[in-house]
Amino acid sequence: MVKSHTFRAEEENPMKDHSNDDLILNRSIESNILTIVKEDILRTLGEKKKVSLEIIKDDIKVSPSFISRVINELEKEELVQSQQSIFELTEKGKKRAKDVLKRHLVLEHYFKKTRSNQEAHKIAHIIEHYISEETIRNIKKLSTFKESGVPLTELAMHKENIIADIVIPSYKLFERIISMGIFPGEKIRVMNEIPGTIIVQIENKKFALDRNIAKEIKVLEI
Repeated sequence: MVKSHTFRAEEENPMKDHSNDDLILNRSIESNILTIVKEDILRTLGEKKKVSLEIIKDDIKVSPSFISRVINELEKEELVQSQQSIFELTEKGKKRAKDVLKRHLVLEHYFKKTRSNQEAHKIAHIIEHYISEETIRNIKKLSTFKESGVPLTELAMHKENIIADIVIPSYKLFERIISMGIFPGEKIRVMNEIPGTIIVQIENKKFALDRNIAKEIKVLEI
């Protein structure tokens, strides 16, 4: 079954209700945030070795109570340990943190080709939580290409290509697109075009993209 999503430049204002679907969605969002914060803490400890709770709270912009909850879970999972309010990784945590850091560095290195070091670091930080190992392998392949890609709007219909970059200047909009599953390293097809909109498919999902957004997505033939 192919799932379909509509994505336009303007902000959406869905009606709020208290259906079971909303509760499931809220739990899913919370679970995603939990995973992201866990990985951020592991990466911070992997980079800085031993840090205080205050440094972690300063580095990761979520509520202090949520940070405390995540650290408690990491301690239960035997990934983090503390002594006198100073936190560090366990041996098990070091292995997990190494994977998180490796993924981040692959992305950061790739985006340094087209952006400043600071921008590359920020974009890698946004993307790293969403991508699979297959996507990381595709990013490594993309790193060997000299071409920067062509706009998604110029693709031939139904031909599979790979997303090389998303050059949207708004980080908020960029992260929204990434969270939908549209990011560099993913394979993409243009399925249809209607006035002002392009229908694309990534794996089993279809997206209706505003043409102004689609032209900022760069792709390469594979």
